[in-house]
Amino acid sequence: MSVTVIPCGVPIEWSLAARTIKDRPSKSLQWTSKKSMPEVWWRGSGTEQKMYTFKGNTVDSYTGHTASPASIYILKIKSKVQDSRVSVYLQEGDGVPGIFPEIPPDPRVHTVGVGMTSVTLSWKPSASILKLQKNSHNYHYCVLVNQKQNYKSLCTAQEDMKSEKKRAKKQKLTVWPDVSEWWRHEWDSFRKSGESTLLDNSDELQCACRGMESVCTVSELIPETLYYFDVFVVDTVNGTDSAYAGTFAQTHEEARQIATPLGEGELRWVAFQGTGRQGSQIFSFRPRGWQQSALLTLQSCTGQKVKVTVSNKEQILASEVVGEAVAQIWLQGKPVYQIFLEDMSPGQAVRGVSRPMVKMQASSAYHRQAVPALPTTLQIKSFNKLRTCNSVTLAWFGTEERSLYCMYRRKIKDGESTSRQQCLGPESRSETERVLCKYFQELNPRRAVTTATIGALEPGTAYLFDVYLMRRWGIPVKYHSKTVRTRKEC
Repeated sequence: MSVTVIPCGVPIEWSLAARTIKDRPSKSLQWTSKKSMPEVWWRGSGTEQKMYTFKGNTVDSYTGHTASPASIYILKIKSKVQDSRVSVYLQEGDGVPGIFPEIPPDPRVHTVGVGMTSVTLSWKPSASILKLQKNSHNYHYCVLVNQKQNYKSLCTAQEDMKSEKKRAKKQKLTVWPDVSEWWRHEWDSFRKSGESTLLDNSDELQCACRGMESVCTVSELIPETLYYFDVFVVDTVNGTDSAYAGTFAQTHEEARQIATPLGEGELRWVAFQGTGRQGSQIFSFRPRGWQQSALLTLQSCTGQKVKVTVSNKEQILASEVVGEAVAQIWLQGKPVYQIFLEDMSPGQAVRGVSRPMVKMQASSAYHRQAVPALPTTLQIKSFNKLRTCNSVTLAWFGTEERSLYCMYRRKIKDGESTSRQQCLGPESRSETERVLCKYFQELNPRRAVTTATIGALEPGTAYLFDVYLMRRWGIPVKYHSKTVRTRKEC
């Protein structure tokens, strides 16, 4: 006979012993009707001989001759770690236990190909499947994939999956159970556990491949990740399975873009050709000086949002979504910074709609420990009472830092559009349009207002005025354009 014990992952101890029946049990013991006859015999007189012992978490079998004279066989199974489930199979007669699917002499699973998101496997076919008649589905392969370990049986994988589900459920919500409901649930699961050996365990698992082909391609994997692969032959009639020797493989890493160097103080215009990661741009910047600090300023020229992520090789240092407003990121303490720009526009590019464009500059000239202050508002105010036939008076907010402000003017014709990209700087303006440049500083932010009176204007004429906050360590900040018409009569 042969006895096979299959543990479900947890290490167990099991032993097989034979008790020879010598005498009938004593009548004085007064056994109740609930006791079975074998149990009565165990308690009776007779010699007990230990036949086999095993410790471990792998499938193991005892094969040998039956004891003589006739005996009761006692199988003791003990789990010292935690509650677990075990499957036990008994076969009378010689030979390999026929209840288990056959595994070929070479049980290895071979890795045929490894890609960035897929792995192809192959293995020698099982004789149980080769002997199958057409249209018979008594046996099939089940390929399991996970990131933890190789499994030696489907039962072990199944129990591990249940534990993961319970752990995830506890992390979400912990509730004290109703005692009566808990007992009913435990009793039902105890009753069903005896029937589980007649079920196909692979039905409860997500097989990456399932069928009778000895080749499998597992797809939708994560790049640069280690995966474990197990192949099982499943007997759907008897509810048993046999395991091949599992394997593991690491998917290839994603093809990384080459970072474009960004020079000190260089003004860079970045255009995007695609959406998401496909249209992303990567730059590298090396700050000057021993402090290894820099100020990164960015602005979207089209109004579409762009995500900027700054990192070094070890970690992400900053992440921000950039729009029309000037964004400032303070960098410190790293010899090299990777600047990753990603288009946040939804969907694919639409004909007639321009792709995002970003203006960017990085400078090591700014040595303070935080980003520089920006004006509380970028609006320009005109004073109607101070407006004359040949002059206008304008005011705007400054900052507590001493900075240079330059104003430009342009005559507007009737019906001419006054819209202008917010990120276009003074470099796009003609020198003849500049009317003044002045330094201004006010330590009290509430009183940081400066004014300017612009003369030599034509009566009854509309002018477009632009003010730029000039900074040698970042891109200029453009105020919102202001249109003012001089008086016709004074």
